[in-house]
Amino acid sequence: MTTLVACIDRTGNLTAEPPVVGWEAVQSLVTDLGVADPEDSRVNCVLEALRVTRDLRDDGEDVVVAVLSAAGDSVSADRAVAQQTEQLTAEYDLESAVVVVDSAEDERLVPIVESRVRVDAVDRVVVRQARDIESTYYLLKQFLADEELRKTVLVPVGVALLAFPALMTLADSPAVAAGAIAAVIGVFFLYKGLGIDSVLASLPGQIQNALYSGRVSLVTYVVAVGLALIGVFAGAIGVSATANEAPFILAMRFAFDAIPWLTAAAFAGSTGRLLDEIIRDDRVRSAYVNLPFGAVAVGLVVRGFSAFFLESAGVFSSFRMPAMDVGAVSIQGMTLEPRIRLLLFILAGIFVSLVGVRFSSYFNEPDLEEEVAEQQ
Repeated sequence: MTTLVACIDRTGNLTAEPPVVGWEAVQSLVTDLGVADPEDSRVNCVLEALRVTRDLRDDGEDVVVAVLSAAGDSVSADRAVAQQTEQLTAEYDLESAVVVVDSAEDERLVPIVESRVRVDAVDRVVVRQARDIESTYYLLKQFLADEELRKTVLVPVGVALLAFPALMTLADSPAVAAGAIAAVIGVFFLYKGLGIDSVLASLPGQIQNALYSGRVSLVTYVVAVGLALIGVFAGAIGVSATANEAPFILAMRFAFDAIPWLTAAAFAGSTGRLLDEIIRDDRVRSAYVNLPFGAVAVGLVVRGFSAFFLESAGVFSSFRMPAMDVGAVSIQGMTLEPRIRLLLFILAGIFVSLVGVRFSSYFNEPDLEEEVAEQQ
């Protein structure tokens, strides 16, 4: 039994008398079509038929490739394709067929072929650079056949279309309804674009592995979340206590009150990860060693800048160092100007960062035995 790979063309203006049968004849035909009109979509359709034929032959099947074509009105063209199919069926004792088409017009002939021989598959060729409406039709069909794309694109659009009239009725304002829908769609796109769904899907497994493996970071992450919540709460209280100020000043007040807790949260989380690496591996990457120091350094710098803006705006008074006696030495009280205080915070942040770099390099220095082993 033989399988027919049939490329259907309804235009009818071939350089050979249809049906064109056989590997060499079809190869010659596609060369003639390509030379005559390189932009003809039939070239890709015939080449696809040759590719399918080659793949089926590689699988050990008995395959014959043919190009069926007819011109004229609808009835005469359909009958001509039917006669060509019957001719091939009688000549090659066909058992099944694979039909290759490149347009919706050609696809209308598939039932005619199917009425003469069993059609196992229909291969629709869509040229990537095609600009005609038929290619758009096939692209839409491929899009609608992809379940993941349907969920990602069509579901948000459908929800937005349903929510818009409801929100417009409740808010009695098209602008409010459109703004709310745009915000929700924006959040959804960020959710998908940043891969948050994948992170959330893998989070239960990571927590389970952390519990079973006894990682220190699990506890420190919980501590970090608690400290971060305290920081947000402290920042909100600070903002509520600062009334009648510009939004920028309110943001600086939030940062000033929240950054110590947020820095502590980052320090706790990064320290837990560092301890996990120390317990698990003999050699720890420098990034894990630098992270706690980097968190503290960034916290110092942000605290200094927020304090500078708040003092300059008159929200806080300048910091005053009280007088003190240290043994026989007496230190007079002094007031630090905002820029001096900012400079001290910046220098402290740089110093902590340098300490982290030095500590990391010292921590990762190979010992003498390892150096001797590597040299040998």
